[in-house]
Parts: sequence; structure tokens; C-alpha cells
Amino acid sequence: MDLTPTWFGVYKVVKYLLYPLSWIAITGLLTLLTAWLPMTPRRTTWVRRFAFCTLLLLLLTATPLFSSMYIAWLEGWHPPFHVPPTSNVDAIVVLAGGVLAKGSLRPTEDVSDSSRQRTTCGVDLWLQGLAPKLLLTGGDATVLRTGPLVSREMKRWALRLGVAESAILVEEKSRTTYENAVQSKAVLGGGHILLVTAAYHLPRAVGLFEKQGFVVTPAPCGYESKHTPQQAWEQRTLFDFLPTAKALLITSQAVEEVAGIMVYWLAGKL
Repeated sequence: MDLTPTWFGVYKVVKYLLYPLSWIAITGLLTLLTAWLPMTPRRTTWVRRFAFCTLLLLLLTATPLFSSMYIAWLEGWHPPFHVPPTSNVDAIVVLAGGVLAKGSLRPTEDVSDSSRQRTTCGVDLWLQGLAPKLLLTGGDATVLRTGPLVSREMKRWALRLGVAESAILVEEKSRTTYENAVQSKAVLGGGHILLVTAAYHLPRAVGLFEKQGFVVTPAPCGYESKHTPQQAWEQRTLFDFLPTAKALLITSQAVEEVAGIMVYWLAGKL
């Protein structure tokens, strides 16, 4: 299903509301607004509650120990990929991770770090001879479709890394993981694929591609966590309890993935 610009815009807005930073900002704003009102014992109590919630959310979402445990739970769903002794894989499918649009300072479009990493992983698997085709999937993710096509930029990177142009397939219509699966089905028709994306993204991606009839072998590319949740807790240090911006970003990725899994499951797409 191809989302209209209106619904895709709604989808984008809802994603922002899911981010922990939005929760922190909302509780912080409620604290400020309540404190501005004439003080009464009841309002004083609410100021304290909102302030406590703001601090609690900050600690739960921006603490490295907790964020690594959240993302590790997702990354542990599928084991690291090991090349099988024999395999009959029809294609390697690489999911896009974003593109950087050109501007007054950036002279040309370029793949994001996430897309570059995933493309590199896919190219490495292709160079090992694990499949004859490399499908790069991902289109224009802007609301009005006025931005660059991420899979086109990924193809340029794959060519620079040594993949034969005849082996590369490009899918330029999809904007979501579900659309990645649907459009990949339209290009490949089905079969056995190696699915390349970030490790934390695989639980959702594998289910969506299997729902389209693919036989999927997950190929995790890039881990945010170093240990399993239990090992992370056992090897904690003082610095793991100090909030950081990176930890907040990792928590946001985990929240977005869990929300995506729930929404797709409720919609019957998983």
C-alpha cells in the first residue's frame, strides 16, 4: 500500500511523538506551565510530580546502561550471520537507512552512515558469491517526494565497491519497511533472500518479508550494543549510569522499532 502524502505526513508526525525526547519535552513543559500558575498546595504537588516524571524519563531513556539493554533485546532476536557451507540464495536484499540531501554546504546527495554501512555489508556478501543479485531497496522518504532516491545513491556506493552493474537491482518506490517488502516482492517475485539491515531492525523486517512469501535468512549489519542485556548489567560501570545524547538516540531507535512491530502486528502485516 502506497501512502498518500497526507497519510505519510501523519506517519512522520506520529513518529516524532514516539521519541523519548518528545516525552521529556512534554513533561518539562507541563512542569513549567504549572509552575507559572498561582501556587496552591495542589498545584505545588503537581509541579513536583511533573518535575519528577521529567527527571525519571531522562534517566530511563538517556542512561547508557538502560539504552543498551533496550536495543540488545531487539538485536538478540537473530544470531550473527555465518556463511553456510552450501546455500541457494536468489538475491541479497539491502534495506535503506536514509540519504543526505544536497544543500548550500553539501554539494551532492550522499548516503547516510546507516545506508553506507548496510550497502557495504550487502556488497561483502555479494563478493563472497552468496547470491547472483544485489537488490537495493528504498525510495524518496520525503512527504511530498521532492527528495533524493536513497537506493540510487546506494547503487553508486556499491559500484565504487566493485559490484558489477549487471548484478545490481534497484527499487525506488518504497518509503517504509512494509513497502520495502512489497516492492521487493514486485521486483524479485519471491525466493530465498539474505536480508541485510541493522540488527535491531531485523525483527520487524524479517517478519514483513516472510509475510510477502520470501524465505529469509537474516544478515545483521551493525550492532548498537556490545553485550546481551544480562551481560550489560553484570559488567556495568559508574559511567554507564551517566546520561548521554547517544544513549537517548539508541533508546529512540528501540522505541520506534517496538512501536513499529506492534503497529504492523495489529494491522495484520506481521
